[in-house]
Amino acid sequence: MSDRKAILVIGAGDATGGAIARRFAREGYIACVTRRTADKLQPLVEQIRADGGEAHAFGSDARKEEAMVSLVETIERDIAPIEVAVFNIGANVRFSITETTARVYHKVWEMACFSGFLMGRETAKVMLPRGRGTIIFTGATASVRGREGFAAFAGAKHALRALAQSMARELWPKNIHVAHTVIDGSIDTEWIRTNFPESYAKKDRQGILSPDSIAEAYWQIHRQPRDAWSHETELRPWMESW
Repeated sequence: MSDRKAILVIGAGDATGGAIARRFAREGYIACVTRRTADKLQPLVEQIRADGGEAHAFGSDARKEEAMVSLVETIERDIAPIEVAVFNIGANVRFSITETTARVYHKVWEMACFSGFLMGRETAKVMLPRGRGTIIFTGATASVRGREGFAAFAGAKHALRALAQSMARELWPKNIHVAHTVIDGSIDTEWIRTNFPESYAKKDRQGILSPDSIAEAYWQIHRQPRDAWSHETELRPWMESW
């Protein structure tokens, strides 16, 4: 198994997460993809396999410590060493501050931050003895700017960004590349097409983010030489105001 290497994508949805898995699979990485329901991953797994790659789907709740520990142990034992780990859970919800319940705030934090900590910790544990690896956390506009109605989401994404910075300062000297991306803008998804047609109309002018373009950026981050590593990368369409 010395020549086998895996990418773990936590939150491999139909857009960005799936595109990242496909991009790395084209380079020979074994795509280990997770969602809370494994059945939803079958189209992605079948596509990767049809394209000549290898993929495995896992139904796993990333908020549960025992589930994350078991997931990493299973991949390392039965599939391949995890060379790359990508945290891609969103949890973007909008509530006014007076309507944000404790349950909502805690759930958003669990999804967008705490589960990122669990993934980061467990993958760092297996990467450190090998002295190499890449861990990428997907952030959002809310990682750097809190807006009205997004107290829970911005709080969680700010915390994820701080986690990524702390991990980078600890792990870079040990040859583990920890990076954080700020995805600033609408992404070409069915949800955007249905709910925000005015944003989706910009697609023909490259005015919204393509999942494949995001995936290419992640591949390039992973491929960066150690003497020119980046920690935070901002990705936005040319039309996006910022």
